Amino acid sequence: MRIITFFINEIFREAALFLGIIALVGLLIQRKSGSDIIKGTAKTIIGVVILTQGVNILVNAMLPLSNGFNTLYQIPGEAVLNPMGSDKIISDFGSQIGLTMLFAFLINVLVARFTKIKNIFLTGHHLFWFAFIFVAVGVGAGLTGTTLITFSTIFLAMYIIIVPAIIKPYVKNVIGDDSFTLGHPTVILSLVSGFVGKIFGNKEHSTEDLKISEKFDFLREITITSSIVMFIVYIIVGIMLGAQSSEVFGTDKSIGVYALMQGVLFGAGLTVLLSGVRMMLAEIIPAFKGISDKIIPDAVPALDCPIIFPYAPNAVLIGFVVSMITSVITIILVGRAGLFPYAILPLTITCFFEIGTAAVIGNGTGGTRGAIIGSGVAGVLMIFLVGFSIPFLQTTVSDWIIIFGGNDFSLWAIISGFIAKLFGLGG
Repeated sequence: MRIITFFINEIFREAALFLGIIALVGLLIQRKSGSDIIKGTAKTIIGVVILTQGVNILVNAMLPLSNGFNTLYQIPGEAVLNPMGSDKIISDFGSQIGLTMLFAFLINVLVARFTKIKNIFLTGHHLFWFAFIFVAVGVGAGLTGTTLITFSTIFLAMYIIIVPAIIKPYVKNVIGDDSFTLGHPTVILSLVSGFVGKIFGNKEHSTEDLKISEKFDFLREITITSSIVMFIVYIIVGIMLGAQSSEVFGTDKSIGVYALMQGVLFGAGLTVLLSGVRMMLAEIIPAFKGISDKIIPDAVPALDCPIIFPYAPNAVLIGFVVSMITSVITIILVGRAGLFPYAILPLTITCFFEIGTAAVIGNGTGGTRGAIIGSGVAGVLMIFLVGFSIPFLQTTVSDWIIIFGGNDFSLWAIISGFIAKLFGLGG
């Protein structure tokens, strides 16, 4: 049990180490030289660390913007949710979360080995967060002990087996092969974007083919373009906040200088992230092929969403900007209509990662128009998903879902919570 607990708490939750072990096993199976094994394993781990640091930089660049939107669009009549909070759920139910991860992952491997569903969920941190959500739903429904672990394991196994397989054709449409699929909570939003893009878009006109005059050729550099977009967004929000902008953003700089530095920070984060993605892909895909060839024939890794960003970086930016606009408009309309008895806040992080990915999928099925319309619709759907999922997490981690939801976390909280209540599993 100590060994199992060590792997659950120390390895599974560290995406870099988890993927490093996968690379190591794959290289050993292929009987690579000692030098190649060390190099491939180390570069996989380092690539994931670089990717993770890029994500952290992006989050740091966006969080003040979230505070700005929260201040601008506070909705009156916010209900007291009284959640336990994520820290308490993790500390009080950490063993249940860990066992759920372990059992569900083993089921995933067995299904991949003996059925035609060949994807293996390798996004370790999301494996943890989905286990966290299903355990929280179960706790909220009154489940305990073995029933809680069984409930959360069944839903986690269903998710990591079925959902990456559903999105796989759309990913193939973007990357051109079956080398990987997505293991990330973007899937419901990406499916909607892909479907909408296919109906209303034009695949012949990609976001990456946008015609730019030679005078503005510098805009082809995603680092520069993303920095400029974030600079503009910060300037607009700062102007809307007026005199309180410095307090809300937590800075003593002028809004112009602060917006410029946040834009540059965002561009730097995106550059770091894409560098990590390229390094990891170069090592993990060939290494995973060794596992595929020897142990699980034709297995496909389900990976984190930034893995798809390099295939359409313009679409990622479009998805972020469009979904921020449509989601904020939706929040205002929903607030005025009094649809939810609690405040729904702008989901900046979901707009970038989940809907940025959804825009890439929409671009794959419907080009620029598909990316724009798809991410716009996804931005609206995101608000309703988070709103309807809160009741199922109201006494547990509703504070967490308000920040990180509006995606598969919310959708599957609704599905699992509804089933728990329908069958009275909590007694």
